[in-house]
Amino acid sequence: MAAAALNLPSLSSSPSPSPSLSHPTHFLPTPLSFSSKSLPKSHSFHSHSLPKPLLVAVAAAAKSPISHFFSDDDSDDKPREECGVVGIYGDHEASRLCYLALHALQHRGQEGAGIVSVNDDVLQSVTGVGLVSEVFNQTKLDQLPGDSAIGHVRYSTAGASMLKNVQPFVAGYRFGSVGVAHNGNLVNYGSLRAKLEDSGSIFNTSSDTEVVLHLIAISKQRPFLLRIVDACEQLEGAYSMVFITEDKLVAVRDPYGFRPLVMGRRSNGSVVFASETCALDLIEATYDREVFPGEVLVVDKNGIQSLCLMAHPQPKSCIFEHIYFALPNSVVFGRSVYESRRAFGEILATEAPVDCDVVIAVPDSGVVAALGYAAKAGVAFQQGLIRSHYVGRTFIEPSQRIRDFGVKLKLSPVRAVLEGKRVVVVDDSIVRGTTSSKIVRLLKEAGAKEVHMRIASPPIIGSCYYGVDTPSAEELISNRMSVDEIREFIGCDSLAFLPFDSLTKLLGNDSSNFCYACFSGNYPVEPREIKVKRVGDFVDDGLNGSLESIDGGWVQANRHQNLENHLKVEKVGGV
Repeated sequence: MAAAALNLPSLSSSPSPSPSLSHPTHFLPTPLSFSSKSLPKSHSFHSHSLPKPLLVAVAAAAKSPISHFFSDDDSDDKPREECGVVGIYGDHEASRLCYLALHALQHRGQEGAGIVSVNDDVLQSVTGVGLVSEVFNQTKLDQLPGDSAIGHVRYSTAGASMLKNVQPFVAGYRFGSVGVAHNGNLVNYGSLRAKLEDSGSIFNTSSDTEVVLHLIAISKQRPFLLRIVDACEQLEGAYSMVFITEDKLVAVRDPYGFRPLVMGRRSNGSVVFASETCALDLIEATYDREVFPGEVLVVDKNGIQSLCLMAHPQPKSCIFEHIYFALPNSVVFGRSVYESRRAFGEILATEAPVDCDVVIAVPDSGVVAALGYAAKAGVAFQQGLIRSHYVGRTFIEPSQRIRDFGVKLKLSPVRAVLEGKRVVVVDDSIVRGTTSSKIVRLLKEAGAKEVHMRIASPPIIGSCYYGVDTPSAEELISNRMSVDEIREFIGCDSLAFLPFDSLTKLLGNDSSNFCYACFSGNYPVEPREIKVKRVGDFVDDGLNGSLESIDGGWVQANRHQNLENHLKVEKVGGV
């Protein structure tokens, strides 16, 4: 469809709320606090329609051939955001500002970073594997002159983080050059790639971002921004992207607005796009607004032009940005992340109270919710766990095995806070449950008399296809066990999740603008393919071969019906 150019001020400042949620929330159980001592077994929540689980989590992906020499650090027992993106136009220090903004977004990806700048109509790129501070130095930044730039920090799901997969990607085609940085995941990647390969396209990476470049190159539309629109109209799933050409910076967000993307301005008039507002704060840019779902923003010497990508449906922004991914000092989807997390903790204290002596957090993402819980409960918050920020993803373990080695490397209990105390420990989520069980054991070994887990999100029962690396549904502990069974598995004295109804009530009129697929199994964009590519890249992504022959990069799709049946059984069971 043709895209109509609009003046920027004519767009509405916020999407209009929908009067109701789009999924059957009444099927969802309310996961409150209980223990085997206080609740009869007959009242626990059971997954009647699913087989009895094993009490050992299944490995998420194939190990590398040398993995038996290393100990996993258990950091994969959290959902993973794929990446963060930055775009800057109109500043003579664009690449240095981009570098700083990527530092602020480092939490969104630690395995690769890159910057592309434009100077004298030439796109220049520096990418590397590792943290932003490891990839860039003064010499590298000197290679990136120009007054516009885009940047990217990356997380890959498994295997080696290969340099060829580090974004931004740059490609040349018959009308010039284009660079792109992408946050999200395309649920129709497989079919798009197969169609392009049938037409003669050759792919160099396993990233779905490369598909976008091919679609732009083969588009018959003119000018360049309409080529972007034409390409994006063929995409299904989540994408927040920034493009750079010889004379333009373009920002695009998918029609559902799954992943965040904001716009700001510096005092000299330069325009900045970033995944979170914390990146704007560091480079002293003032937050302007979000890039709206389904919007294309084009920045060039003539100013800013806004186009409607397509008629967009009800927004479905990722609720996990507020639960886990974003930094607390960011404003995401128009809401303060700090205030959201504090409110989650207050709700837990109100709806799942327990007698305790101290409230602690699993750092860092559980801290704000724990502060909210402690304030509401009238109990002191203390640092019962200290996190080491100097540990990599794997560590060589001594030949004499140390129990819970990975967790002990990252988290150290404070015996003075815990010994003889009834402890409430607040965490943001439970995925497989393996790390939670080790944390509980760690606290009890440090002398805690009781350990009560409070989780600042509802139970995760479904995989995400929209840019979050979650395990398959079979590996998600809340999809395989009741809350009481999870409590037994992790070994705590009581366990409570944030009730789903309380979450939507807190969000108020905005509640219908969020995606809750990981909690409900209802997907705004239902994958039509049998398997959906996970975010990041395949295991050992330096390999070449057919997509089907490279293991570890896919998750089973079309689980909607199974999850819905599971929820209906819960309802019939009287929960």
